[in-house]
Amino acid sequence: MAKQKPVKHQTVNKNGAALQGSATAVAAFNPAEGEFIRRHIGPTESDVRYMLDYLQETSLDGFIKRVVPESILDTSTMELPPALDEAAALRLLQTYAAENRVCRSLIGQGYHGCHTPSVISRNVFENPGWYTAYTPYQPEIAQGRLEVLFNFQTMITELTGLDIANASLLDEATAAAEAMAMAHRALRGKRNRLIAMNDCHPQTLDVLQTRAAPLGIEIELADPAVFTAIDNADDCFAVLVQYPGSDGTIHNVEEISKLAKDAGALLLVAADILSLTLLTPPGDFNADIVVGSAQRFGVPMGFGGPHAAFMATTDKLKRGLPGRLVGESLDSHGVPAYRLALQTREQHIRREKATSNICTAQALLAIMSTLYACYHGAAGLKTIALRTHALAVSFRDLMSAAKVDCKAGAFFDTVRVDSIDAAKWQAAADRVGFSLRKIGESTVSLSFDETTTVEDVALLCNVLLHGKADVDDKTIETVSAKVKQILTEGASEVLASNSLRTDNFLSQACFNSFHSETAMMRYLRRLAERDIALDRAMIPLGSCTMKLNAASEMMPLSWPGFANLHPFAAQDQSVGYRRMIEELEQMLCACTGYAAVSLQPNAGSQGEFAGLLAISRYHKSRNESQRDICLIPESAHGTNPASAQMAGMQVVVVACDDSGNVDLADLDTKLEAHTGKVAAIMITYPSTHGVFEEAVVEVCKRVHDAGGQVYIDGANLNAMVGVARPGRFGGDVSHLNLHKTFCIPHGGGGPGVGPVAVAEHLAPYLPGHAELGDTEGVVSAAPWGSAMILPITWMYIRMMGAEGLRHATEVAILSANYIARRLSVSYPILYTGSNDYVAHECILDTRDLKDDVGISVDDIAKRLMDFGFHAPTMSFPVPGTLMIEPTESESLQEIERFCEAMLEIHAEIMTVKNGKLTATDNPLVNAPHTARAVMATDWPCAYSREQAAFPPGVSEDGKYWPPVGRIDNVYGDKNLICSCPPMSAYDETGSDKVQGEDATV
Repeated sequence: MAKQKPVKHQTVNKNGAALQGSATAVAAFNPAEGEFIRRHIGPTESDVRYMLDYLQETSLDGFIKRVVPESILDTSTMELPPALDEAAALRLLQTYAAENRVCRSLIGQGYHGCHTPSVISRNVFENPGWYTAYTPYQPEIAQGRLEVLFNFQTMITELTGLDIANASLLDEATAAAEAMAMAHRALRGKRNRLIAMNDCHPQTLDVLQTRAAPLGIEIELADPAVFTAIDNADDCFAVLVQYPGSDGTIHNVEEISKLAKDAGALLLVAADILSLTLLTPPGDFNADIVVGSAQRFGVPMGFGGPHAAFMATTDKLKRGLPGRLVGESLDSHGVPAYRLALQTREQHIRREKATSNICTAQALLAIMSTLYACYHGAAGLKTIALRTHALAVSFRDLMSAAKVDCKAGAFFDTVRVDSIDAAKWQAAADRVGFSLRKIGESTVSLSFDETTTVEDVALLCNVLLHGKADVDDKTIETVSAKVKQILTEGASEVLASNSLRTDNFLSQACFNSFHSETAMMRYLRRLAERDIALDRAMIPLGSCTMKLNAASEMMPLSWPGFANLHPFAAQDQSVGYRRMIEELEQMLCACTGYAAVSLQPNAGSQGEFAGLLAISRYHKSRNESQRDICLIPESAHGTNPASAQMAGMQVVVVACDDSGNVDLADLDTKLEAHTGKVAAIMITYPSTHGVFEEAVVEVCKRVHDAGGQVYIDGANLNAMVGVARPGRFGGDVSHLNLHKTFCIPHGGGGPGVGPVAVAEHLAPYLPGHAELGDTEGVVSAAPWGSAMILPITWMYIRMMGAEGLRHATEVAILSANYIARRLSVSYPILYTGSNDYVAHECILDTRDLKDDVGISVDDIAKRLMDFGFHAPTMSFPVPGTLMIEPTESESLQEIERFCEAMLEIHAEIMTVKNGKLTATDNPLVNAPHTARAVMATDWPCAYSREQAAFPPGVSEDGKYWPPVGRIDNVYGDKNLICSCPPMSAYDETGSDKVQGEDATV
């Protein structure tokens, strides 16, 4: 992070020479030394030659010069370390992991040690069938992960006691910020004050401050221990409570709730998920929105993430719920099937009127947390919670018996100790391998968790009370007895009877069927078979860059040195992490031409927001606060205008010409109309239409001349690394999607990482964090966001080197143009550049097929499933089109297989146009074809079963069978079911009594 003192950031001058940093120039690319490069890039040297010949080009270098505008072409060597082979890169990264000193963390503050069940670690976290899947926008081939996300929603509604939950958010702090904005909107923005209890997690309060300022929201802190009234109630729209508090105290939330309701305000609760297995659910206190982190349900701390946050709300507020919502509908055979519901990706529809810019969730981590709950069941989770609580009570009892001042009152897992020398206690604990949280000079807290043992508690007591680094049998016996007592009685005297939940929760079959490893292993296999991920086939999604996530890049994530570190651990415990982060920042600067990078944003949407905040703060530092206009081309990603309004900017749309380029005349008109008020322009480059706009340098110049800044969306950076650098041709800031260009996997809908890179003059305005000594502009809970997955990108860049990265870009562009040329005989290519080439993706225009034949883009997408492919990006950026991106890691063989499938589908469309098949009875409108349909006794279609299931190029060997038929989206939204019914909803015969509108949440 650019503002962290010990980390040096590479600054690059206009000629690309490194002014600061330790990266060295790469040696000339030698394929013999680039073993990983050969394995990462799919097309071989002969394949590249074949595609060039097909395009009538003589060389790859010459081809790139014809595609990339001369005004931005930059093939000078990036200042990167020499490429390493896989073994050498892993050895080097192992030395960094070894430099991290992993202590047993008792810091808490929203992050806790836990055990990831091995069956989940091996079969999900380390399984490409799960981590290489895309967001389930094509639900028929995503039933496995949709089922688990549906169960996640069920788990959250059960634990919180609320009506509906989304399918995860980014982290607890940003989830709280989303809840604040949601509550503000619910009262139509007529009130502008949020009262937050001062014992909320500090990082949450910092993120709230960042998000509140542009929206005109005032945050007032209150002490929950003495909170008895709301002053000026007419201006308060919500009250936020941490449950339990950050120091462990469980306050009287019911009383706070009554105060909020009497004032006409909403109650927001940030809850600890494990404590909810014991404590009264917030829904019983009339909470309106509950957020938190599911991290301690089986996901490593990972120095801050990625972790799945959750949000639950009432039925009344469900239409304002941000993020993704999984619902249940019916397929074409009347079989229940899952799909994304309601306002999913609504920012692409409502744009600057969107209620959230959230585009990425934490699906993979939500899946892990849900499976953890399935594995343990309600009884197992409650046992873990009781044992954790018992260890905390034992520690408190031993301290109190020794006359140490422990904070009175109810608590769950965290004990606060006052009136001591906090630094001395920290040092004593550190000597025996434990990390405590220092709250003040005379106060510490200790948060116990699933990984804590009886011996740990005994050792801590001895070292803190007597300075002895050993364990005595008497203390162990005392602690063991207390744990046994609380496990037997199901509670402790510390928790009042009215604090405990009394209902049965997680009674659904999914939480009561897979408690053995055998059962869980088979369940996971069955679920994975219902999905299409990169381990099965090419996923040709335009703008999404579904490329190889190499095993060597993924392996370090499981290393304890990276997985088990608390994000707020002492600096001397994270030396290796910080070294890796520093190098990654420098390498990203070299790739982009910018001066500094912050790795804190844990999604592309957060990177956009952070970049726009940096621009806004820069203008304010120059006494130009009136600059609040953000110019956005009409072709932009929907998150762009949503992020701009969140940053307090007004969106003004700039027109595009018939070729999809920014209309320079309209740009001049808008710049003149808003003279002195333009803050920035947000452009995507190459454009969202998949072309290198020739006038991009001119666009940057005109905006700069008007006093504005240039934001270049990094979604399409896979077309630029090594051939163009946005920080050199006019960009002031870009966010970088590490889950696209830099190989972090999509994980079925998250994790994503969206670092923000800036020019030197914006570096002071990058996100701060309390752990780095600056709380200005904090956008995520942890200082480096989703730090655990940063080694993936570090490994990718170190193994590719400068020339390998450039070659990857060249091959990605070549493959996209090969596909465009191959398919142009049947599908018009909507946009091309000046030399009739596209960038790294192409858009097929299928609108005429709809008009002439009645075959829609949806029909083509569903028919591709019968060929074993995920569809390209549908109807974005132009409705009725398909946007295709092959990436560099797909082989020519797979590219040809996809092209043949698309051409065969076009031939099928022609049979409808020629009258051989009707518009209502053909393989496209009935797709996808399930085994159930093909094997039915009666076959009602005019085409054969063989054509339905085994079209040309598809054989019985390895055939993918879509698990469900086409899903009815309209039925799903009219009959919204977003969580599993409890077992009580089934009659004695096992049939579901919940039907239709009765099931609407």
